Amino acid sequence: MPFSVYFLAICQALLMSGSSLLITASALVSLTLTDDKILVTLPLSLQFLAQMLTSIPASLLMGKWGRRAGFMFGSLFGITGGCLAVYAVFTTNFWLFAVASFSIGVFNGFGTYFRFAAVDVVAVSNRAKAISYVMVGGVIAAFIGPNLANFGRGMVDNIPFVGGFVYVTVLYVLIFIVLFFIKLPPASIVDLQHTGRPLKQIAMQPTFIVAVICGMLGYGVMTYVMTATPLAMHHHQHAFDQTAFVIQWHVLAMFAPSFFTGTIIQKVGVIKVMVTGAVLALICTLINLSGTSVWHFWVALVALGISWNFLFIGASTLLTETYKPEETAKSQALNDFMVFSMVTIASLSAGIFQNKFGWESVNIGGILFVGVILASIFWLVRMPVEKRLATKV
Repeated sequence: MPFSVYFLAICQALLMSGSSLLITASALVSLTLTDDKILVTLPLSLQFLAQMLTSIPASLLMGKWGRRAGFMFGSLFGITGGCLAVYAVFTTNFWLFAVASFSIGVFNGFGTYFRFAAVDVVAVSNRAKAISYVMVGGVIAAFIGPNLANFGRGMVDNIPFVGGFVYVTVLYVLIFIVLFFIKLPPASIVDLQHTGRPLKQIAMQPTFIVAVICGMLGYGVMTYVMTATPLAMHHHQHAFDQTAFVIQWHVLAMFAPSFFTGTIIQKVGVIKVMVTGAVLALICTLINLSGTSVWHFWVALVALGISWNFLFIGASTLLTETYKPEETAKSQALNDFMVFSMVTIASLSAGIFQNKFGWESVNIGGILFVGVILASIFWLVRMPVEKRLATKV
């Protein structure tokens, strides 16, 4: 595997460390900055909204500038957002904290393409493995993010969590530095002049549709349940270190399977892996509906993490079968725009449903997501192979 893939995995690890820290602490920080409980997941939702809005321009910019220049440009937004978050917590300014979260989300909109950048430097037969290798970086994030949130909570007396955002800023600075050592293909002149088939034709392929649905709803149900978890644990009187422990194991479960997900896809096929991911998401919701002990939250979030891994890597791999090289930027842009549109809706809905209707309603909603995923996969499997792609890539 090229060294660039390993450097991309490091960037992914640092990016996800910041993300897992924010997931652990963001809603609880918001509780200290505003009295309106409906707004507590707004900053995290704005992060996902920014990621959604950035996904298309980020892909198109990298198509013109090259991946590395795009990543470095995006990291500046992350660094700025981290600094603004520190100042917002110091001054107890909720709306500035929301702006900081949005800025961090812009960087995430660029960083989500780390996995596709790895595809650019390997042979077609190694695409699934390359994506998996990059996602393995999240294993490190499982240990770094929640622990930094816990350590940073007490860095400054009487100002909880501010230290965590100092750490977030440092993580993004490190990404900017690591990017100097990554060699990625420059933007292709052919890609800029010839963009292949119309986007509508690409998007109407059954395989593309199912890849997007599974990516959207797999990420959506994970975000929906995960975002509500710290609030639910707080509601049920669990200590913050227990919440950090649950989120740590969740993030670990999200990325640890990446060591072998690509190999499993090569051996048994991407469809079976995605079905397994959907079943694990269903198991997560059923466990959450059965109790609210730390053990219930822990086991459920571990199952949810593995579910996300199988669905996200599976959907990303399936997507690469639907476009030609010159169609890469716009195809990936549409996919990630759709995925993070759903993630934004899911994160905002999680706070509303948790505070208005409770933990049970959150998990019932998750079951509906899973049902659509399984129905879409069944539809594709029932279709003749020759009809799944409009044009064989």
